[in-house]
Amino acid sequence: MRRIIENIKIAFKSLALNKLRSFLTMLGIIIGVGSVVAVMSVGAAAEASITENIQSIGTNVIAVSPGRDQAFKGGNQAGSSTQLRMGTEEGQQGGLRMMFEEEEEEIVAGELYLEDVDALKEKSELIKEVVPILTAGNLEFSYKSWSGNINVISTSEDYLKVMGYEIDKGSFFTEGDISNSTSVAIIGYNVVSDYFGKTDPVGKEVKIGGKKFIVMGTLDTTGYTFGTSTDNSVIIPVTTAQNNLYGTDTISQITAKVIDEDSIDMAMEETKEILRVQHHILPGEANDFEVSSSEQLLEVASTVTNILVITLTSIAAISLLVGGIGIMNIMFVSVTERTREIGIRKAIGAKNRDVMVQFLTESLVLSLSGGVIGIGFAGLITWVLNTFTDLGSLITTFPIALALSFSTIIGLVFGIFPAMRAARLHPIDSLRHE
Repeated sequence: MRRIIENIKIAFKSLALNKLRSFLTMLGIIIGVGSVVAVMSVGAAAEASITENIQSIGTNVIAVSPGRDQAFKGGNQAGSSTQLRMGTEEGQQGGLRMMFEEEEEEIVAGELYLEDVDALKEKSELIKEVVPILTAGNLEFSYKSWSGNINVISTSEDYLKVMGYEIDKGSFFTEGDISNSTSVAIIGYNVVSDYFGKTDPVGKEVKIGGKKFIVMGTLDTTGYTFGTSTDNSVIIPVTTAQNNLYGTDTISQITAKVIDEDSIDMAMEETKEILRVQHHILPGEANDFEVSSSEQLLEVASTVTNILVITLTSIAAISLLVGGIGIMNIMFVSVTERTREIGIRKAIGAKNRDVMVQFLTESLVLSLSGGVIGIGFAGLITWVLNTFTDLGSLITTFPIALALSFSTIIGLVFGIFPAMRAARLHPIDSLRHE
């Protein structure tokens, strides 16, 4: 143990003699470890945020999306959305589901209508609330001299019940507003501060897509889901959107809340049966709609997050390899520079093993020092992300342990050859070295 401590002291003294060279050698390890830890931390925070937001909506929520041609995987047209929308802007996670869609269930192109919502309300025994969703991208929103593009969500009076959101001021629109296509709007938390400041927006006239609307109420803050938020959206009656803004009779999605979590699978099957009858689909024919649950969405989102983290971590790990090559190079240089020292050590009784352990210890110290500094670098990245961006980062024990393990392995692997070369030097030839 005493010999190990002595070797470590010698290693630090050797590195201290060439501070700049030692730092530049560690730089690859610092960047590699910092990048790996930061990427894994961002991935962990993203997965935690996704899980929290989906669970806040509820695990007893299902969504029905229009079918699409199997050959076309990325369509997104007004009134014919192919995305899974579960709240907020409600389109980000649809693309994720497409990537992992089961191949055995054939889906053909189709549309969804308000009549489908009515059919589910009337015939379903396992669904307690169901709402239509119509989104067709951003529209111009203006109040007096303030204007900008904003996400518009068109839905029905039960939207708050399904999504679990709450009104801050005023009230939500009613079934009568849906029937009469009333031009009223509910605005998100951030829209209030961005366009109205301290002014109470309830009762004020705004323009959405060039059409006049009266603000009926404001939403309490809902937070972010997949980088988007209802806080930055405006909600209007679905019939108003169809008749006054988009000129369509279709909807983008149907979102429904099941009576309990245990009934999810049965509710999905019941929904398929009702809609097959509603769409006049004969036995043996493919559905022209897709039914998904929030639990499936959670699994898909988690899988995609893990794939992205693994891919980015692998790319960042290349820096560790480059850093290891730098360590090997500098250790070969160190062996050449200290050839006489090695000869003196061997002349006074040091064995090949002692010389090898000494240089291997220096390689490990160099690599691990870079790893520790890299973790500090990752902490700085995390602080910057948490302070100045909406992209959260959560450093956990696992990426730190993984990064330090890689640093140790790199120090051993790339330090063994220079150490073996130093150990094999002949003492007489080493003493003669200039």
